[in-house]
Amino acid sequence: MRQRIGYTVFVWFLSVSFSKAADMGSLPVYTDVTAEAGISFKHSYGDFDLTNIVEGTGAGVCAFDYNNDGWMDLYFTNGAWTPGVSDNRGRRLRGGLFNQLYRNNGDGTFSDVTKEAGVGDPSPSFGCSAADYDNDGDVDLYVLNYGPNVLYRNNGDGTFTDVSAESGLADPRWSLSAPWFDYNGDGYLDVYVANYLEYDDGKFRAYYAAAGYPGPLSYNAQFDALYRNNGDGTFTEVTQEAGLLKENGRAMSATVADLNNDGLLDIYVANDATENFYFENQGGGKFEEKGLFLGLAFGEHGQGVSSMGPVAGDIDRNGLLDIYIPDMGYSSLLMNLGDYFEDHTTRARVALYCGQYTGWGGLLLDYDNDGHLDLFVANGNAHHEYTEEDVLLHNNGDGNFTDVSASSGEYFHTKKVGRGSTFVDYDNDGDLDIVVVNLNDEAKLLRNDGGNRHNWLKVVPKLANLKRDAIGARVTVIVGELKQIEDLIPVRGYLSQADSRLHFGLGKADKADLVEIRWPDGSVDQFKDVPANQIFEVIHEGK
Repeated sequence: MRQRIGYTVFVWFLSVSFSKAADMGSLPVYTDVTAEAGISFKHSYGDFDLTNIVEGTGAGVCAFDYNNDGWMDLYFTNGAWTPGVSDNRGRRLRGGLFNQLYRNNGDGTFSDVTKEAGVGDPSPSFGCSAADYDNDGDVDLYVLNYGPNVLYRNNGDGTFTDVSAESGLADPRWSLSAPWFDYNGDGYLDVYVANYLEYDDGKFRAYYAAAGYPGPLSYNAQFDALYRNNGDGTFTEVTQEAGLLKENGRAMSATVADLNNDGLLDIYVANDATENFYFENQGGGKFEEKGLFLGLAFGEHGQGVSSMGPVAGDIDRNGLLDIYIPDMGYSSLLMNLGDYFEDHTTRARVALYCGQYTGWGGLLLDYDNDGHLDLFVANGNAHHEYTEEDVLLHNNGDGNFTDVSASSGEYFHTKKVGRGSTFVDYDNDGDLDIVVVNLNDEAKLLRNDGGNRHNWLKVVPKLANLKRDAIGARVTVIVGELKQIEDLIPVRGYLSQADSRLHFGLGKADKADLVEIRWPDGSVDQFKDVPANQIFEVIHEGK
């Protein structure tokens, strides 16, 4: 049903049917449906033996609706045999590996459309992100590589065109993550590219122990880059003039969010084994690094941690966005207290449950729709193909988490070498499913069975004048005394991008008392008594 509300917005109501059993246990379980869904992607690092940091970094997955049919599609990145990185005996893999795009058929299955879409990049790829950079209503795709990155422009007919060279986004460095946002408020999406390190083409091989390969501090760091969208299909690097040029970063992923509630989007960069960066948006296209001052630079004991992919979310529902970062130790749970961040990794019992693993793909998601953000982590050894279980932690709503992995499905009793992960409601049934990319192994699609026994609401803010998602908008949902906030920045976690439709669990409530959207232009719209269990699409006319 379609209904016009007010003077500046359209609201779309989509009825979504339930398909899960109603007699399941009190908490949802995750079911591995990879094979029946038609997903056959298997990651390879382009060699037969894991011998260096390039091969061990892994890959991610991007959830986005490339054909605008209302069903989220999946793009997986893959490795490749690479001179100077891979062993000679791996040459037989040369040219046989590529990224893959799976179209969601809307019936629980996917079809591999890589070839017809023209997005099977054969480069050694790691991260990926998607955004409508040219404001034409179609979501474009950006692939982060060891070597030049690739920008695919969506043609709107199911195909893409490689526009990397002419766009100026063929960054030649080793890139891992690229969140999109409009940093200067001109209506065009800019992109922050997180770059890792300068690999030495194996020169260290004669000097390290057989038990492992050199870590990140053995290599020089590469600078991150901010690219300004010129509005004509091209981009200009503005890193230094924006105040974002920092040495010794070795970025593994980055996220963007309004962390200080001033209406401006900040940048948080998770670096490997060195201090993390928090670039506070000063307005006027300028940023200032304040990570150390605000408690965001180091781990709980003042150390540089092997930070993977940061995710932002209001864990304690105090109206401030917190940050979770998986790492090779105990993880970092950084709670936003307003004037600074405080490490609650131990007191929240996250360290207890995650300390025995090496965390990579971390997700904050309300998997049971009770209104509180839970925690999923994909785990796997960093230097060897040693398998580990993934972890699912339930948010108790009192500042603590409980490990529910053992009772959350057979998948959690298996072991993989996990890397990137994301969440997506691929079947549009109102609960969040999970996708995991495993190093040198099959990817996994985990269907959420039972999460929609609680009510839910998806909010999709769009800009009518720009024909795209309102990237950077903040959505607030109030149910009784529970207040939830989310910023529309789909790129989150390690090497991956999540479902762009903002998902809110409503518990037993049959409506949201208030839905508030703060648009990128600063204006605010409010909607009262919004019914539960729908995709609530709001189209802003703009100023």
